[in-house]
Amino acid sequence: MFKKIINTALQGFFWILPILLIIFIANWLFEKAEILTHILFSRTNANIEEHLFLWTIIGIIIIVLALLIIGNIATTRLAFAFDLFIKKVPFYSTIKDIVDIFNSSKKGKNEVLVVAIKGLTQSGYNIGLMYSTKESIIKNHYTVTLSMSPIPNGGFMFEVHQDDILVIEGAKFNDNLNYLLSMGTKSMTEILNQDSNNSLISFTQWRQKHAST
Repeated sequence: MFKKIINTALQGFFWILPILLIIFIANWLFEKAEILTHILFSRTNANIEEHLFLWTIIGIIIIVLALLIIGNIATTRLAFAFDLFIKKVPFYSTIKDIVDIFNSSKKGKNEVLVVAIKGLTQSGYNIGLMYSTKESIIKNHYTVTLSMSPIPNGGFMFEVHQDDILVIEGAKFNDNLNYLLSMGTKSMTEILNQDSNNSLISFTQWRQKHAST
């Protein structure tokens, strides 16, 4: 009886935990936006305290617009030149590479792909990541990482022939992270909300497909 109560309580805890985390993150972001609002409008004659919530929303909108502008600038030659300059700052490149791992919006040779290979088994497949679509030092081979944990560097790296890499189209880094965190309780089909299929395209086919777009 006591064990059943504990198990039920744990189920309730793990059910509500994601909701609490979202509330915590939203509250944290709101508090930071409130601080930024005071900084942005402290020198104006506006009565911020009287309509704090409204001014905070305005502050959030301004921040989002600023990020959109920066996002557009990030694809220009000016940003590329600035990036070459700032790479000379110690540890910048390392930090940028780590941050880029979590960036699902990357395109081109730095696009992150979720793939399947026969890395640690001959009869089945392992789901892994291609953090880059740049060719390996071995011709026609590409680096695939099989993560053993949500930590990006916690796993094995393989140089795999392009024909032996199957691309899971539509899957992003976050989907693979969700897959790892589930510890097998979720299948990739459930995460992607797709039906299972036996017709994944090879990386060679994927390259040809995207070269024409």
